[in-house]
Amino acid sequence: MTEPARIVVLISGNGSNLQTIIDHTANGQIDGQVVGVISNRSDAYGLERAASASIPTKVLEHALFANRQDYDESLAGLVDTFEPDVIVLAGFMRILTPQFVRRFQGKMINIHPSLLPKYTGLNTHRRAIEAGDKEHGCSVHFVTEELDGGPVILQAKVPIFEDDDEQSVQQRVLEQEHRIFPLTVQWVATGRAKLINGIAQLDGNPLTSAGYASD
Repeated sequence: MTEPARIVVLISGNGSNLQTIIDHTANGQIDGQVVGVISNRSDAYGLERAASASIPTKVLEHALFANRQDYDESLAGLVDTFEPDVIVLAGFMRILTPQFVRRFQGKMINIHPSLLPKYTGLNTHRRAIEAGDKEHGCSVHFVTEELDGGPVILQAKVPIFEDDDEQSVQQRVLEQEHRIFPLTVQWVATGRAKLINGIAQLDGNPLTSAGYASD
C-alpha cells in the first residue's frame, strides 16, 4: 500500500479552496494529507482554517524581502521542509520566479478563475462581463514559467446572464472551483495527471488545450 501523497498548499487570503481540499482529504476523496499551509500574509484567514484542522502553518511575509528572487529562494526552502508530493496554489497572489517554478515543475498546480487561455492575470470576471461573453469559468493547470499559461488539466464552465455583476459571476465560478480543484488534486496525488514534456496527460493520454472537459 502506497503512502498518502504529501500536499502543501500556498495561500494569500480566505482559503475557501484550501478548505475544500482539507475536507476532501478528511473524507478520503483525496488520497493524500495536507502536511503544511504556507501564506505570504499573516492575516490570511486560510491560516485559521488550517489550524482548526491541526495542519502546520507557516507565514513568510513577502514585504520582509528585498526582491522576488530572495523571497522565492526562502519560500522554496520552506516548501522543501514539508517534503511535498503535490504543491497546490490556492489563491496564492504572488508571481513566482522561473527558478522556483522549475524546481517544483510537474507537481505544482494552480486554479485560475477563467477559461484559460482567456483572461490571464487579475479581474477576470469583470473582463469577461465587459467583453460580452456568454460563458466564463475556471481552470486548473500545471504551473509553468508563463503566468497562468501552464497546460490545463480540467476546466468548468458557467453561464453569464444579462443581469450578472462581478459578484454573482464570481460566486458561480467559485462553486465550480470547489468541485474541480479537489478532483484535480486527487488526479495529481495519485499519479493519474502528469506533466510530460510540457504536455498535461491523464491516465497516459495527452489532454487538449482545454484539459479534460466535455461540453
